[in-house]
Amino acid sequence: MNTKYLDLLAQKYDSEEKVVTEIINLKAILNLPKGTEHFVSDLHGEYQAFQHVLRNGSGKVKEKITDLFGEVLSDEEINEFATLVYYPEEKITLLKNAFDNETDLNHWYTETIERMLKLTSYASSKYTRSKLRKALPTQFVYVIEELLYKTDNDLNNKEQYYKKILQQIISLGQADKLIAGLAYTTQRLVVDHLHVVGDIYDRGPEPDKIMETLINYHSVDIQWGNHDVLWIGAFAGSKVCLANIIRICARYNNLEIIEDVYGINLRPLLNLAEKYYDDNPAFRPKVQSDEKQSSHEVLQSTKIHQAIAMIQFKLESPIIKRRSYFNMSERLLLEKLDYDRNEITIHGKTYPLENTCFSTINPEQPDQLLEEEEEVMDKLLFSVHHSEKLARHMNFLMKKGSLYLKYNGNLLIHGCIPLDENGKMEAMTIENKSYAGRELLDVFEHYLRHAFAHPEETDDLATDMVWYLWTGEYSSLFGKREMTTFERYFINDKESHKEKKNPYYHLREYENICRNILADFDLNPDHGHIINGHTPVKEISGENPIKASGKMIVIDGGFSKAYQSTTGIAGYTLLFNSYGMQLVAHKQFNSKEEVLLNGADVLSVKRLVDKELERKKVQETNVGEELLREVHILNRLMEYRYLN
Repeated sequence: MNTKYLDLLAQKYDSEEKVVTEIINLKAILNLPKGTEHFVSDLHGEYQAFQHVLRNGSGKVKEKITDLFGEVLSDEEINEFATLVYYPEEKITLLKNAFDNETDLNHWYTETIERMLKLTSYASSKYTRSKLRKALPTQFVYVIEELLYKTDNDLNNKEQYYKKILQQIISLGQADKLIAGLAYTTQRLVVDHLHVVGDIYDRGPEPDKIMETLINYHSVDIQWGNHDVLWIGAFAGSKVCLANIIRICARYNNLEIIEDVYGINLRPLLNLAEKYYDDNPAFRPKVQSDEKQSSHEVLQSTKIHQAIAMIQFKLESPIIKRRSYFNMSERLLLEKLDYDRNEITIHGKTYPLENTCFSTINPEQPDQLLEEEEEVMDKLLFSVHHSEKLARHMNFLMKKGSLYLKYNGNLLIHGCIPLDENGKMEAMTIENKSYAGRELLDVFEHYLRHAFAHPEETDDLATDMVWYLWTGEYSSLFGKREMTTFERYFINDKESHKEKKNPYYHLREYENICRNILADFDLNPDHGHIINGHTPVKEISGENPIKASGKMIVIDGGFSKAYQSTTGIAGYTLLFNSYGMQLVAHKQFNSKEEVLLNGADVLSVKRLVDKELERKKVQETNVGEELLREVHILNRLMEYRYLN
């Protein structure tokens, strides 16, 4: 080991006693039960539903409340207390209004603080005091520790002391803040680490608020989804990724995210759209029943939608032509059009076209952008690169994100591992070299990170590869033969809309396939699981999210409202604590107000996925591996001190 590093470490641990104390501390932590991991996926901008799932820990908060108070509180009182923990400020305001006098309110404060302290103590029981201290509200650390760690003997001698602390908290007007602080501490302690298995962005209205929540969350990682990669690609300088983002926002009536949230000026695009496009039923935005929008706004969105879609189709062609190994020549659709007959031939079949909007296309050079279109895209990309908020969010997405993650023996991946029909890892040739399985994903991630680090290189392979991750046949994030966006707009025959999935999506039902994938990623097939998002589980049709004898767990059940009519639920989440794994299905989340007023929660069935034969300890986790490395280094420091 580098002696300079040991010299630096010796400055921090400047005595043998400090080194010994730290080794004792770390070795002891290794024997604590592992913390609870919380897995969510396919959030798609549904901030309110995500917030609720995060605050209730997919039912873990209420479970601990029931454990503690199930014999002394009614179901209604448990629901009310749970709601207080989820939304403390709002619930306190509602409850305070119900009291007739200050005496009753003060009694409620005392009783509630005592309950909150018990809950905090229970939720922290498998953590060190140091970890609890870091989770406590800073301004109340001393007070809370005094109240938390009292013993029966303390009560004999210091009962009036503890009563006075509570009285002073209430009389000084600090009770609301203390209760809220303890509520947020409980939320933090119930979930030790959060995994977001892809697709924070697109469809829903508030992905930016989800990003802000994640930035401020105590412990999180992200496995990029196909929609997340689009946003990364746009920030990395890909105009075709940017066009896709704007098109999707126009389609789902979310252009405010582009303009109002991230400050990207859409006026030049609107001017172009007003000049060349009219109303078109195929391009009208998908408006939710509770959304209100004027006919003028709908028409503007419809025109923008057409303008950016045509720019997107034009921008795709040069990439397909210069990257023959992308094997996407069938997607050169603008060249396959018969503009006189208004029809197109795809895969040998000719289709009539409807709702066309080809006024900016030159049939002789269909992928040629108008000068006005080029200017619009240059201005949009300039705005993207100068959005401070978008920069912060994309940098965080890169810092905490990866295409896949090996964590505590499990493989977390948003989409798929490309396979052939026989279950063999499917290979892709890139620049005359073939890659498959884990190696292919590592190459994809290498190119994505390079593109992000070099946004000035807009036509290089790395930037093209980010777009391929969105739409390519061998992309681990897409996993279909082709994306039929064009067909869905212009061809009525739904047969042309079908997107053939990679064999992975039916082979993942088989245990031997999942075991082979785990082995390819150097994970133990006997104990590991693959945790997937990306494909909504149609529970309403009887589909089981737990597949391959429990080796495969699919947790995209429909956070996005656009999917809920086909899934029948509003998302799955997964919990993995020291006792094993539980899958939680969620009912549709209507509003925070409904929870506050009625105590309504959004949990339905919990299903046991896997039960640990022995309670899993920290030493068996990724965190444990890191702590063991630290112990090894500290032992080397002890030897180094002795020798010197």
